[in-house]
Amino acid sequence: MSTRRKMLSRLRKLGARAALAGALALSASTAALAQGTLRIGMTASDIPLTTGQTDNGGEGMRFMGYTVYDGLINWDLSSAELASDLVPGLATSWGVDATDKTKWTFKLRPGVKFHDGSDFTADAVVWNLDKLLKADAPQYDPRQSAQGKTRIPAVASYRVVDPLTVEITTKAPDATLPYQIAWIMMSSPAQWEKLGKSWDAFAKQPSGTGPWKLTLFAPRERAEMVPFKEYWDANRVPKLDKLVLIPLPEANARTAALRSGQVDWIEAPAPDSVASLKSAGFTVVTNAYPHNWTWHLSRVEGSPWNDIRVRKAANLAIDRDGLKELLGGLAIPAKGFMPPGHQWFGHPTFDVKYDPDAAKKLLAEAGYSPAKPLKLKVAISASGSGQMQPLPMNEFVQQNLADVGIQVDYEVVEWNTLINIWRAGAKADISRGVSAINYSYFIQDPFTGFIRHLQCNFAPPNGTNWGYYCDPAMDKLFDQVRNTFDKAEQTKVLEKIHEKYVDDALFIMITHDVNPRAMSPKVKGFVQAQNWFQDFSKITMATAGR
Repeated sequence: MSTRRKMLSRLRKLGARAALAGALALSASTAALAQGTLRIGMTASDIPLTTGQTDNGGEGMRFMGYTVYDGLINWDLSSAELASDLVPGLATSWGVDATDKTKWTFKLRPGVKFHDGSDFTADAVVWNLDKLLKADAPQYDPRQSAQGKTRIPAVASYRVVDPLTVEITTKAPDATLPYQIAWIMMSSPAQWEKLGKSWDAFAKQPSGTGPWKLTLFAPRERAEMVPFKEYWDANRVPKLDKLVLIPLPEANARTAALRSGQVDWIEAPAPDSVASLKSAGFTVVTNAYPHNWTWHLSRVEGSPWNDIRVRKAANLAIDRDGLKELLGGLAIPAKGFMPPGHQWFGHPTFDVKYDPDAAKKLLAEAGYSPAKPLKLKVAISASGSGQMQPLPMNEFVQQNLADVGIQVDYEVVEWNTLINIWRAGAKADISRGVSAINYSYFIQDPFTGFIRHLQCNFAPPNGTNWGYYCDPAMDKLFDQVRNTFDKAEQTKVLEKIHEKYVDDALFIMITHDVNPRAMSPKVKGFVQAQNWFQDFSKITMATAGR
């Protein structure tokens, strides 16, 4: 109890100064915005990259990806009860060749316009893939490539078949391609040309095909969007007059801004504020979604995590129920890499639970104890998309590990810096000698949920296998997933993969988020999808209430 009380006290006090500063920093004009405007306090410290392939992780895609832009394939964000699945976006259909499983055909939606009025065509698709993958293309953008290239490792080549048909060829048969393509947003070639072929200029006046048009871009301060009335899906033309994004990376600053009426909605409210927010009439919305909060482990030569006894001991040392209480109940304790009851969970034999005595025994076998601790350095962020409340949570984990003989020092960095560390890999200088990185993961599909983390040839710079893990047995399972185009059969393989993730304790599996957000009672019509991304099109603002 003493550790938990200490953590709760820390959470209450954390950032009080930042809360006041953040509230004062909001533009005075926000106090008198017109009815129909929704103002959101993000966890990001900056406005996500506006050119198409956003930064700031999943939050960037939530607020500056699937708002201003579309992919060939989108996510169904219409239900709170059903798990999200892929749906047609700028492509009305897609399919793999029956005789050559490396060739995919995408049929494009006719009549779609970019915000600047230019036509969306197959040429635009090829142009957008070139901006990410073809370094000698005039439109190649290193910043967007850094965000998008690793999302589509299967892509070998692509070509225009006709104005509304694109063919994409993969390096090998890969049934996960549709999930990869869903990450790629389409920017307007005509707008880029019009603005002097400058992505910096484009960032201020972006043009996508999405339901929202960006009208104001003030880095680190705010972004404003208005509905794109000519959006191709009439059901998703926004009902609001305006959507405003405000970076507020500190939880108490977000909560203070909501209480004072300077924003109408905040991501990830401070857990100890939830009860008082509800009693004050604010709405707190939660839902299970495909998320985990882990430590990704370095497996380079000499890493202590190469010893399975150490990996299992760390997993057994964590009081996940105590952590859930610290978070005001806003968490699902991990029993594996996937959440309990997930369709890919399978039947692992290693029971992920709180058992400090078993943890001490394993560490003793590995040569460590509270008197002779294992000393580690771990990279964490102070805030960011899906990171929940990383400072107090990691302090809690730090104490748990110290109790069994693992001494942890944290390298605390800004969220985008942590993303850059993750992409660079454990061997890179930017990783600062850490042996683990605390990272939350989107785990909605086989590629982003499993393959990208641990496939041998996805070690940096080819992908996001940060820890340089390599096991031919795991790679064989990944190949089976790619070559299994029947969903039921693919699920059986995915169960085997998850069992290996858990039984080999390949990550420190800590918790799953419930995606809490707090909002004014004026916010109406929001449906919280079981997804990292959300649809803001149905939202309206009531005239009565706070």
